[in-house]
Amino acid sequence: MSAKNPGAMNQLLSLLESRYAMRVLWALRDGHPQKFRLLQDSVGSITPNTLNTRIKELRAAGLLMHGSVGYSVTPAGADLTRRLGDLPAFASKWVASQVQE
Repeated sequence: MSAKNPGAMNQLLSLLESRYAMRVLWALRDGHPQKFRLLQDSVGSITPNTLNTRIKELRAAGLLMHGSVGYSVTPAGADLTRRLGDLPAFASKWVASQVQE
């Protein structure tokens, strides 16, 4: 995906904007596979139907896979979650700046 390709960025953002998509990826970021029920508990407040839908979308996008031990991120999914790993520090700074205003 080229940084000069706004279509690629729009596609990725569209996928990640789907309800709970980022939470599913975030729950699997440590690389340990999770069975469906554990993943549902890890995400929190997600219905089984919604989780099934997100899993299908993320699998189709090549970010998630299912093996005998459960769901886990693919190498591309791991790359994405590593990049998303910078968000907590940014979020903390951003929230602190919002309080000051």
